[in-house]
Amino acid sequence: MEPIQNAFTALMKNKQFQDTFEKMRHEVRSHPKVAPFLIQNKNEITDDMIDKSLNKLYEYIGQSVECHDCPTFEGCKNLVQGYHPHLIIQGKRIDVQYDRCPNGIKNDQRKKHEALIKCLYLPKDVLQASMSNLSLDDSGRFEAISAARQFIMGYEKGKMMQGLYLHGPFGVGKTYILGAIANELAEEGISSMLVYLPEFLRELKSSISEGTLEEKIEAVKKVEVLMLDDMGAEQMSSWARDEILGTILQYRMLEKLPTFFTSNADITQLEHHLTYSQRGEEERVKAARIVDRVKYLAKPISISGSNRRHFTS
Repeated sequence: MEPIQNAFTALMKNKQFQDTFEKMRHEVRSHPKVAPFLIQNKNEITDDMIDKSLNKLYEYIGQSVECHDCPTFEGCKNLVQGYHPHLIIQGKRIDVQYDRCPNGIKNDQRKKHEALIKCLYLPKDVLQASMSNLSLDDSGRFEAISAARQFIMGYEKGKMMQGLYLHGPFGVGKTYILGAIANELAEEGISSMLVYLPEFLRELKSSISEGTLEEKIEAVKKVEVLMLDDMGAEQMSSWARDEILGTILQYRMLEKLPTFFTSNADITQLEHHLTYSQRGEEERVKAARIVDRVKYLAKPISISGSNRRHFTS
């Protein structure tokens, strides 16, 4: 077999190849992405280095740097999605190094942000909620939004702080406020869990036969910030009230873990609701015990105003 070097030497003598090579060399040398690098490193770079690195330089100029040609992470045009190239000198050659690009970094931050918020049985648009989008047009929302901001500004891990018990009619934005709080906390690296309570309790019933009951209760019980949505929306069994909800709230009281609630019922109405089990039994003491834990964990705030059904109530 003819040595590769001999074959390349013969190819270089080919007029058509020489013309193509010269054209490529001129294009690369004068390219606005490459020329500044060559000037900056002119004391180290030789013509021979450039010729031996033409394929790498060509690889470089065909890609987007600093996401200039990539409008989004999903629209990345580079060889490796989320990474952009930089020219480096590697020995006697010019090479291409790939680093995380601005869109890639933003995507990483977004995923990290989303990972800090677990949303169970609630619509995904809750995760788009933002404190900056909360409207103060209705005076009935002012106290709740102000209290939410105070909590965000004052929260420190391990510090006992009351959450909020937001109660009011359908459609006034109670759940949206919780989503906004969760997003603000995630910006600070604080994890939270938003749980639609009626569906969660139904899910736990089927978890008994699956053997996953304790695992699910532990996850909700121990999360850094817990948000229970739609408290009192369904008739609880004594088991759900005392063994599930009571256990979760008791743990969070002892561990000083912030807990938020939303409900269509105020505290008095909630106690009445919890007093009567699905079987119609009257259990005032047990209901009062749950309500005492709720009041310890969260400050009751009434929300009123116009129906904002494009938010989640």
